[in-house]
Amino acid sequence: MAAPTTSLADALAREPLVLDGGLSNQLVEQGCDLSDELWSARLLADAPEQIEAAHTAYLRAGARVLITSSYQATFEGFARRGLGRQEAAALLGRSVELARRAAARAEREVWVAASVGPYGAMLADGSEYKGRYGLGVAELERFHRPRIETLAAAGPDVLALETVPDVDEARALLGAARGCGVPVWLSYSVTGGSTRAGQPLAEAFAVAAGNDQVLAVGVNCCEPGDAERAVEIAARVTGKPVVVYPNSGEGWDARARDWRGRPTFDPARIGLWRAAGARLIGGCCRVGPQQIAELAGLVENR
Repeated sequence: MAAPTTSLADALAREPLVLDGGLSNQLVEQGCDLSDELWSARLLADAPEQIEAAHTAYLRAGARVLITSSYQATFEGFARRGLGRQEAAALLGRSVELARRAAARAEREVWVAASVGPYGAMLADGSEYKGRYGLGVAELERFHRPRIETLAAAGPDVLALETVPDVDEARALLGAARGCGVPVWLSYSVTGGSTRAGQPLAEAFAVAAGNDQVLAVGVNCCEPGDAERAVEIAARVTGKPVVVYPNSGEGWDARARDWRGRPTFDPARIGLWRAAGARLIGGCCRVGPQQIAELAGLVENR
C-alpha cells in the first residue's frame, strides 16, 4: 500500500489526471443500501470490502485519483451511532487505507484524496447545497479541524475540501487544514456564476490565491453546464491548476432523498474544461465508471 513516489503537484505539472466518479452510485450499483444518515460512511464499519470494490471499479475505468469514502464521516455523525472518538478515528483512517489498498493494485501511480465534506454533509439534510448554517468561521473551523487532523495522519496524498457551498466555510476549512502537513484542493459546489450561498466565484476562489498548501481549486457536484465558466474564473483568479468534477446534471431532492431531472454529463466537454485550465477532471454524484472510462480515453488520446 505504498504511496506514489511522485507528488500530485508534480504529476499535475506534467499531465492532466482523471478523477474517479460518484462513490455512492457505484455502491448502490453493487447492491449497497445507503439510506442511512451516514450514507456511504456507514460501510466503513459494516462493509469495507464494498468500498474497496467501488474504488477498484473506478481504477479499472482509468481513474488516477481516488477520493475516499469520508465525505459524510464525522466524529459527530459516528457519535450518534454510539461510536466513541477512538472508534471514529479508526474508521476515518480506514477510508484512506481502503483507497490506498485498491490503488496498490494499479500498474501505474494512483493518488488518494481524503474527502472532507462540508458541515452540511454531517446534517444529512441537503444543506450543503445551500450553505449559511448560522455558524461563524471560527465555529466551523473548530468542527472541521479534528477530522482533518485525523485524515491527514492516515497519509493521503491530498485532502479534498469538497462540495463547499460558502466562502466562510472555505476560509474555515483552509484554516483547519493549516499546518496538517498535507496539501489540499478546494472545490466549491456552485450554481450559475456563484457559490451555493450566493457569493461571486471570483471572490470565492480568491481565498485560495497565494496559499501554497492549495495545489488546485475548482468545482464539484454542480451542473456540468456551470463548470466551464467556473474553471475559467478559478484559473484566472488563482493561477493554480483547476479541479472539476460535476455531477450528472440531475438535482438532489433532500426531502425525498432522491435525484430528479435528466442527466446532462457529457465527457466530450473535457476539451472545454481543459482549455479553460482544468488539470484534475472527473465526475461526482451519479457519474459512474462508464463515463469515467470515456473521460480517461479522451484525456489519454489528446
